[in-house]
Formats: sequence, structure tokens, C-alpha cells
Amino acid sequence: MKHIKNMSQVELAAYLQNALEKENIQVVLSGGSAVSFYSSDKYVSKDLDLINTHFTKRSKIKSAMHTLGFQEQGRYFVNAETKFFVEFPDGPLSVGEEPVKEVSQFKLATGTLRVISPTDCVKDRLCAFYFWNDQQGLTQAVLVAKNQSVDLKEIKRWSKTEGKEKEYEIFKNKLN
Repeated sequence: MKHIKNMSQVELAAYLQNALEKENIQVVLSGGSAVSFYSSDKYVSKDLDLINTHFTKRSKIKSAMHTLGFQEQGRYFVNAETKFFVEFPDGPLSVGEEPVKEVSQFKLATGTLRVISPTDCVKDRLCAFYFWNDQQGLTQAVLVAKNQSVDLKEIKRWSKTEGKEKEYEIFKNKLN
């Protein structure tokens, strides 16, 4: 097994997910680190957003992370051996008002990576654009959509449900 200091972002995520699962802590990778993964690091994120899907108490997560060599600093967990820091946003695992439809799994040397699907990753990033006019979120959504196979019909349906049809057209135009 690699040392933490030699792990890539996704290898670290898979390692943490598998170690936490042994403690009955279920987490799924989301956010900017999912964008990094799906864009082959064309977008770089320094944090790992591991969504706490079963609402595990923070004290249990803190204990498990401490055992893995991570110390709590504010809302993040850090380890001197890695530049990546870890956050555990509470679930539910959702995009806008809807639950995430699919969690993808990838076998890595450090464990099984569980990450929201490319389609849900695009929706996640579009939330920032739709609700806070975050242009970086729009750029990240486009980056994932151009680098992965995504279901544009599903993204359009979801956008309509969220009341963001006009904003969806801006996203779609950026894909061309």
C-alpha cells in the first residue's frame, strides 16, 4: 500500500472511503474533487468533499480520521503528509432539490473510489451557477461535460425542475 504522501487525490479518497467504511461510515466523493477526477485534473482542487451520506456523528468521523493520521482544523481534516485536506459535508447526497441518481465506482490500488456520476457532477457544479451565479461552477460543469459522457437530456430535465431553463441554455451554448 502506498504511503499517504505518495497518493494522488483520488487514491487518497478511495483509501479514506475504504477505511471509513470499515467503521460503518459511508461517504461519497463530490464537489471540486469530483471535477478534478472527471476532468483528468484539468481543474485542480485541493480538498476532498466526502459527503456523509448516513449522517454519521462528527465525533465518530473525527475519531476514525484521527486513527488515520488526520487532525481536525475547523471544518477540515489535515495530515502533514498530504497537500489535500478533507471535508465531510452532511448529506443527503443531492443536487439541488433531487437526490443523486447514481454513484460510480472505480477500483484503484488504494481501494474503491465512490464518486457521484459525471451527470450528477455537472448538476452539482451547475447548482453554484444557477443559484449563486458562480461562473467558476459553470466553467467546471462545461469541463466535465466535455470530458465525460453525460446525459444532457437528464440535465435539461433537472434544470427545468429547478426553474433554471434559461441558465441551462447558457450552459448548453458553452458546450459548442
